[in-house]
Amino acid sequence: MRDVAIIGCGMTKFGRLEGKGLMDLLAEASLRAINDAGAGDRDFDAVYVANFAAGELTRQTAIASALVDQLSLLPAAADRVENGPASGGSAVKMGLLAVASGAYDLVLVAGGEKMTHVDTNVITDIVATLSQPDVEYVHGVTLPSLAAMFTRLYMQHHGVTEKHLAMVAAKNHANALKNPYAHLQKAVTIKEIMNSVMIADPLRLYHCCPISDGAAAVVLCPADVAKKYSDAPVRIAGFGQATDTHAVHEREEPTVLKAVQLASKQAFEMAGLRPSDIDVAELHDAFAILEIAQSEDAGFFRKGEGAKALEEGKTALDGELPINPSGGLKARGHPIGATGVAQIIELAWQLRGEAKERQVSGAKRAYCCNFGGFGNNVVVHILERMD
Repeated sequence: MRDVAIIGCGMTKFGRLEGKGLMDLLAEASLRAINDAGAGDRDFDAVYVANFAAGELTRQTAIASALVDQLSLLPAAADRVENGPASGGSAVKMGLLAVASGAYDLVLVAGGEKMTHVDTNVITDIVATLSQPDVEYVHGVTLPSLAAMFTRLYMQHHGVTEKHLAMVAAKNHANALKNPYAHLQKAVTIKEIMNSVMIADPLRLYHCCPISDGAAAVVLCPADVAKKYSDAPVRIAGFGQATDTHAVHEREEPTVLKAVQLASKQAFEMAGLRPSDIDVAELHDAFAILEIAQSEDAGFFRKGEGAKALEEGKTALDGELPINPSGGLKARGHPIGATGVAQIIELAWQLRGEAKERQVSGAKRAYCCNFGGFGNNVVVHILERMD
């Protein structure tokens, strides 16, 4: 297997992007990534497109084939990758394996979603189809309701409080103020968060990510030729992927994110690293509690001590392990198909020293968790700067 490097990154701004369709967003992000890699005159072997629900939301399917044609990358192979909220992570993994195996030498991985033009109730229902159909969805379960029950259990088992949830949100909103691509560029106080409207008890408005439009893309190639394209390539040092029961109530201990534990263990073993070697992380904080829980199950903090680490400032931008310097899903936004790719891009920029006001000083190694369903399919990547 060959080492694989990221040589180009490109994103659109995330948010309510009126006047731009899904294909416009995917093309914009892809062209930025191709230009960043200096690969505009090269023939791409394959294009992987992460997307959750283009057919339901935009009435367009086969979007990978359409993107290849729109970018004039014919006759590159084209595949759409759908793995719920972890679609982006899965698409990057497929691009990685295609290059690592020697099947392809130059691959574009894009992810995108167009969501804000659809009624919130419709979006909530489409996303709820991720849940188990016979014992969850049929009874009206939505992702916010699953997250609310998970949060309540976490409070009971591990002493997490509403203030801790507010601290996650306030931190990530502050980080997003330094990110020009972020959807929500607004500072919020702990008091404002704790007084915001209730969504699903105990989750309030500011504990939940927004519905967003946006796209992101990366270019991959073998690491041994990466410096022909980029002065600052980033190696994908390891990856892992694991699944858990579809129905959350069937888990032996529902507050343990077993798929996060297993995927992280695989990724760290492949990279030959430990959690203590990581300098910066992007976690899948679709709901505030998930940042705390994932920080524990990834191995950064002992179970039940993620909230304490948050209190002590360890996960702040200037802390021991900055988490979600981009603003996370909470404030950078969550166009579902784009999210996993955008997480990778934020970390690549951090390792390249290009994150400007939100730059984590001296970052050399990074961890990314893309969380599918309600933790029933998790993809982890570990990135490393190539000096």
